[in-house]
Amino acid sequence: MSYGQGGPQSQWDPWKPNSQQPWNGGGGGQTPDWAALAEASETRNRRRRLLFIGGGALTTVAIGAAVAVAVVSANGDNNASGDPSNLPATASIPSDSSDPVPSFEPTSAPPPLDPKDFISSAKKDTAPLSAEILFPGTQLTMGETVYKKGPTADTKKCASAVQGTLPKVLTSGGCTRLLRVTYVKDGVAVTVGVAVFDTEAKATAAKLKADKKSIVKALAGKGIKAFCDSAICRSTTNSYGRYAYFTIAGFTNGKDVTTKDTKVFSTGDDLAEFTFRQIRRRGEAQASAAANG
Repeated sequence: MSYGQGGPQSQWDPWKPNSQQPWNGGGGGQTPDWAALAEASETRNRRRRLLFIGGGALTTVAIGAAVAVAVVSANGDNNASGDPSNLPATASIPSDSSDPVPSFEPTSAPPPLDPKDFISSAKKDTAPLSAEILFPGTQLTMGETVYKKGPTADTKKCASAVQGTLPKVLTSGGCTRLLRVTYVKDGVAVTVGVAVFDTEAKATAAKLKADKKSIVKALAGKGIKAFCDSAICRSTTNSYGRYAYFTIAGFTNGKDVTTKDTKVFSTGDDLAEFTFRQIRRRGEAQASAAANG
């Protein structure tokens, strides 16, 4: 309902730009439509309340979202609660430097004893020695070959048990003892002679001075006939530590040895190898005893 004259009827909306109030501010005795104004005011108040309620709801949602983000962050990868792997960085953990760090002097195990040292001089090589100790038992097995052990001999007159140029070599070199043993198999016999010196240097010198005519005497006995008395035989010379050792191998029937007689060569090589092993084992036994004592 409106009052006034002339012009089209005005529709006033307080929330619409450029709308006019339903009354004229001029004269003519016209009065405002108080009912319309009251209705408009009530409409405006209702809208304000709706906006306030809506804004409060949005604020609540925003706060809830912020809390949710905070909770997620607190329980994410950086959670130290219940997760022992997420401890503070090392730099942030205070260190306790009140106790001194223990220190230890560098230590090292003593070097192992060299077995050769114990057979390189008479001062260290003090274990009992005899032909039976160096060549024990009644037979010798090398690989698949078994040799029967024959007689043994032991003398301090080294020159008496050798021939050719070897007596002079041993005497001038200071040989103190000569041990011999003979082994046989299938008509081939070999005698090993071990010359003992006070030092390794003397044994090495004797080996170097020996020549093709430096021969140990073959040792017969215990069912082994004399051999290599006049026949050609095969001989070897070597040394290890303070020991120089010699072999002479040939046929028990007196036949000469030729380069084709490989059985004689292998027999001599087997006994030379066994002698070397026995001398080395002597050093190993004494080194072990010294280490454990």
